[in-house]
Amino acid sequence: MKAIVLAAGRGDRMRPLTDTCPKPLLAVRGKPLIEWHIEALARAGVREIVVNTAWLEGRIVAALGDGSRWGVRLHYSMEGRDHGGALETAGGIAKALPLLGDVFWVVSGDIFMPGFEFDAAAARRFADGGQSAHLWLVPNPPYHAKGDFGIDAQGFGLADAPVGERWTYANIALMRPELVAGIAAGTKAALGPLLFAGMRERRITAELYGGEWENVGTPAQLAALNS
Repeated sequence: MKAIVLAAGRGDRMRPLTDTCPKPLLAVRGKPLIEWHIEALARAGVREIVVNTAWLEGRIVAALGDGSRWGVRLHYSMEGRDHGGALETAGGIAKALPLLGDVFWVVSGDIFMPGFEFDAAAARRFADGGQSAHLWLVPNPPYHAKGDFGIDAQGFGLADAPVGERWTYANIALMRPELVAGIAAGTKAALGPLLFAGMRERRITAELYGGEWENVGTPAQLAALNS
């Protein structure tokens, strides 16, 4: 099992902190955000992790190195160097596909989810199934009150659930390459439309996560987590 940690974004809402520091390297409770994920993936037995980069990408490579301190091997998919900037989520995953396997974890480098376990049994169940993706959803935060997706009785994601029956995508998932296979490497592409389409075709499952979760988007949110 491999994983990709998404770390290419500019983090505009986090300025001025991100003018000089990539957002995934901002520290929460004494540790860069991205390191929380690397440590959790390593605990789960994941040994090959891809980090996609663009904004201040040299600093990410310098800070994380080859991954040996966590017992993993880090690979870098450098969108800034190769394409002049970030390719958005689906475009970033598509570019990294040669470094990933038939099934892989996807997690955004700027979320804080310290209790989440990248469960190997869940990954095996997903690998044995036929879905294109399995998403984790969380209760809607105040700034995203309408949510993103619903979940039906069989565990399939619902693209068209009514307001009040939707949850927010936690930016953690299991995926297969087929979800982004139609995107040429180097093309900018958002993930949302692919998730909505996959749900309407009943190719995506989802589950609700009730643990601590924060999409660290602003300096105020960061300060609150560290207070």
